[in-house]
Amino acid sequence: MSHPNDPKLRSFIPVEPTSDFPIQNLPYGVFSTSADPARRVGVAIGDHVLDLAALEAAGLLAAGNAKGVFAQPSINAFMALGPDVWSKTRARISALLRHDNAELRDNADLRSRALLARKDVQLHLPVTVAGFTDFYSSKEHATNVGVMFRGKDNALQPNWLHIPIGYNGRASTVVVSGTKVRRPNGQLKPPTAEVPTFGPCKRLDFELEMGVVVGQPSEMGTMLTEAQADAMIFGFTLLNDWSARDIQQWEYVPLGPFQAKVFGTSISPWIVTREALEPFRVHGPQQDPQPLPYLAQKLANNYDLNLDVTLRTPKMSQPQRISRTNFKYMYWSSVQQLVHHASSGCAMSVGDLLGSGTISGPEKDQRGSLLELSWGGAEPLTFGDERRTFLEDGDSLAFTGWCQGDGYRVGFGEVEGTILPAV
Repeated sequence: MSHPNDPKLRSFIPVEPTSDFPIQNLPYGVFSTSADPARRVGVAIGDHVLDLAALEAAGLLAAGNAKGVFAQPSINAFMALGPDVWSKTRARISALLRHDNAELRDNADLRSRALLARKDVQLHLPVTVAGFTDFYSSKEHATNVGVMFRGKDNALQPNWLHIPIGYNGRASTVVVSGTKVRRPNGQLKPPTAEVPTFGPCKRLDFELEMGVVVGQPSEMGTMLTEAQADAMIFGFTLLNDWSARDIQQWEYVPLGPFQAKVFGTSISPWIVTREALEPFRVHGPQQDPQPLPYLAQKLANNYDLNLDVTLRTPKMSQPQRISRTNFKYMYWSSVQQLVHHASSGCAMSVGDLLGSGTISGPEKDQRGSLLELSWGGAEPLTFGDERRTFLEDGDSLAFTGWCQGDGYRVGFGEVEGTILPAV
């Protein structure tokens, strides 16, 4: 039997070469329909969603010895079954969708119930997020921000090249793509002011990130090896960690971001599995100095994953691309982030979400935030008679991401959010 990543595989469902969701992808999500509002697990294939709960009920699909794992409002129960079940289940779904397999293809009744047009389903948050940790792992991004705030000679803090810097965020405000995000209020203190005031954020920003979905737990008091951390990663999702730059500027000393980063984090509704991304693994940038032994890498833990950011203002008829970069530029890999997260003995949980940190490349148009793209507001982006340094009410941001294969692509769909006025 062909491996599910075989570029020659074809589904009996027509899929365009530019589709994010060929048979080589099969990302997991949670959906409902107007006819059946119960949330359940599905995979995307072309312009359709395959209802895994319906296949399970029909006896065509099983996740190990577990029952009912797909008739759930999140993928957590499935993730908890472990990598062996993940791989076997994906292989079985792939086999059912193959163009030369009659099991589902020729079962008209089951197809009508299990294969739904994507435009007719409601997509929901795919994961019950146990905890959210955001990292700061792009050297280009950290350098740009450091130059702006501390000057070229002190751009990177002394610890940055030795440790994946991160902070704990809020799982409670992780939302699915399409959820509107309200402009936060907070304490603001411009450099010219003697005392702070409280009011709406004036320098609202996006952060282009990837989210890592942890599918297996680790025990409190233990550390992880590179191989263990890699095996614990279920998959990846697009992530926008919205940022209130002016609130953060006042609050971040001495303990880092707080209210500036907890008001909203958006993720795409599809979780692309680590296994589907295997053909696109690449080595990351050379790390100098060499990391301490517990962070040393032998595997290619980065991914050649293209990322686009578009902005649509209320006056625009079509969104405008403002950045294109690649996940491969990340200095600290997702595996290193997870290894470091557990290195103190911190227990990891099924459903933990790790934000990669803002992803920026070496070129100006590869920057992953408005803070960088507008250079702190000094170089506004222009769109006809409109200018943007930071986000205004009614603005919509969308990220897309994909890995390009031979005649197919493994994509992530979209994460989108529109800014509502502060209250």
